[in-house]
Amino acid sequence: MDVTLSELLASFMESPLVLWVRTLGPLGSEERVAMFMELVDGVFLHKVMTHIDPSPTNQRLNKNVNNDVSLRLYNLTVLTRHIRTYYQKRPFLAGHLKTCFLSV
Repeated sequence: MDVTLSELLASFMESPLVLWVRTLGPLGSEERVAMFMELVDGVFLHKVMTHIDPSPTNQRLNKNVNNDVSLRLYNLTVLTRHIRTYYQKRPFLAGHLKTCFLSV
């Protein structure tokens, strides 16, 4: 069975995690590709994480990624570190951290 990129994108954008993230604030555009790009640049997800854990981080995010893969990767690395720090400060959630980041 061949699945097109458009079908994969539609499936991802309708997944429970994306639907939950969309309830936290507008993603700028209702067009699927634009919403996807806004998620993968890490800026919106970092804002979500900052609401969950507002403790200051030492690293700044690149807000104008402009489809630059290295900037996107940097932003997602900062986001991953923030999530790890959040879980490490909460020992009762540490078991979930090992499961979530085992492959990272």
